[in-house]
Amino acid sequence: MAAHGRPALRDLFDESPTPHIAHPPRTHHRDFYVATDGSFRGSSGGLGAVIETRDGTRVARVATADTPPDNNVAEYRALHLGLDVLAARAPRDADVGVLIDHDALASNVNSAILATQHPDGKSPRPVSVPTATEYHWRGIRARLSGFDEVRAARIDSDQNPAHPLANAPTQYRHVNREPDRCVLPEAPKPSAGEFPPPSRADRNSGGGGRASD
Repeated sequence: MAAHGRPALRDLFDESPTPHIAHPPRTHHRDFYVATDGSFRGSSGGLGAVIETRDGTRVARVATADTPPDNNVAEYRALHLGLDVLAARAPRDADVGVLIDHDALASNVNSAILATQHPDGKSPRPVSVPTATEYHWRGIRARLSGFDEVRAARIDSDQNPAHPLANAPTQYRHVNREPDRCVLPEAPKPSAGEFPPPSRADRNSGGGGRASD
């Protein structure tokens, strides 16, 4: 189990919908998982990120105070931060699973990934980002293109291990003093007769966007 009694990021990722992208069997062989969250309350906020390998080994945690203009900007800043931290610790050929509790951002990430696979570089779905996040969205896209393969999963905020880090960055500032780790996950062992998991691309697709506070 991960910190705060939460499931490992791999388990959360495998059981969560990945908007617009189905789960193939190799989804379970992500090398790294990064969960991020941004918080905005009144005139203050925070950013949180947790990174683990597929075997649940913690690579890094970040909790930092921030002053975003709104919650949407906080979410984009948090993902930008989390990917920056991951990029400094993971090889370029890594497969990455991203966990976000913000519907629109998870959708935009996967749409951007699909666009890189299109002959014309076009996304199969419209990508619209808040104006105030355009700088961070460019940084996010640059980081996404620096890994071998990336997928974003949408999780509930009460399952997101980055949520408490973003909501109480002062309380959790000690995590920033944890030593830097460059941990490579062990090679996955082939399992004979493994059945591919069902597509979760459209699970819980109804309803409006969700975002943590």
